Amino acid sequence: MNNKQWRVGIFLFDDVEVLDFAGPFEVFSVTELENGHQPFLVETVSEKGNIVIACNGLKVQPDYSFDTAPPFDLLIIPGGIGAKEREIHNEHVIKWITNQMESVQLMTSVCTGALLLAKAGLLKDKMATTHWASLDRLEKEFPQVLVQREVKFVDEGNVITSGGISAGINMSFHVVKRLLGSDVARETAKMMEYDIVI
Repeated sequence: MNNKQWRVGIFLFDDVEVLDFAGPFEVFSVTELENGHQPFLVETVSEKGNIVIACNGLKVQPDYSFDTAPPFDLLIIPGGIGAKEREIHNEHVIKWITNQMESVQLMTSVCTGALLLAKAGLLKDKMATTHWASLDRLEKEFPQVLVQREVKFVDEGNVITSGGISAGINMSFHVVKRLLGSDVARETAKMMEYDIVI
């Protein structure tokens, strides 16, 4: 157990919300066990592997493209303007997400990333949430999804969705707790000086 390492992939795209991916990146990156082992290897992936220009102009160089990415254990699909206005109509991205579901241990979303999971058919007959401003859209466009309101995240086993922006941090702590226990999650939150009940 102490030497297991999960490979965490974070999907990036133009106009991705920065904290949607940076929050989970930080949580999983700083998680450390008492013996010094880092249980998560966090990497980024975009469709073509080119530099991504996130919301407000932050430039990020992904580690992989879809073609070069290794198999991931956990996949994080963030949101933002790019997710809800462009990537939801990108068939290549939706197909990639659908295919990833066959191999990942956990598929997660932050904010409007839930719209991409819904488009990929991964939220059918499941409870899910998203940013408060997109809850009605999720409910209207994907009536098979059991939309949950006023929650930070929803855990449906192998699929976890979270609310807007900072809620991805709460979800990430939940995943750490689920995989490694409350003590590790609490120590990680302490390291980040993040106030959360775990």
